[in-house]
Amino acid sequence: MRYMLLIYGDESRWDDIPEEEQAAQMERWGEYSKALVDAGAFVAGEGLQTSSTATTLRVENDEVILTDGPFAETKEQVGGFYVIDVENLDQAIEWAKKLPSTGNGMPTEVRPVMAYEEAGLEHPHREGAAS
Repeated sequence: MRYMLLIYGDESRWDDIPEEEQAAQMERWGEYSKALVDAGAFVAGEGLQTSSTATTLRVENDEVILTDGPFAETKEQVGGFYVIDVENLDQAIEWAKKLPSTGNGMPTEVRPVMAYEEAGLEHPHREGAAS
């Protein structure tokens, strides 16, 4: 089963971290990614640019409203994600516990990825799916 690990953090703190520590943190993320790959659990993953680069889209009464920045004003922003393929939620939680960000109290959301076929639906990204 596939799970998404949404990684949250306070991006404003990054600028206060010395370059050597930033490099060490990035090395820990690389090691974590390699562990996922080596375990055969890695599906996808990326870091995200800061929330100041985000654009939020809403459609109200057929009018498109674009807003600079993230959906909500919060102290913690989504900083990246992994999609992993493991047997169950317990295994996904075990991988989430190993994220380099968990040691400093930052939250990680663990959410199952939609299994379209199991739900009796056509996958919207598969060839031949209805448009």
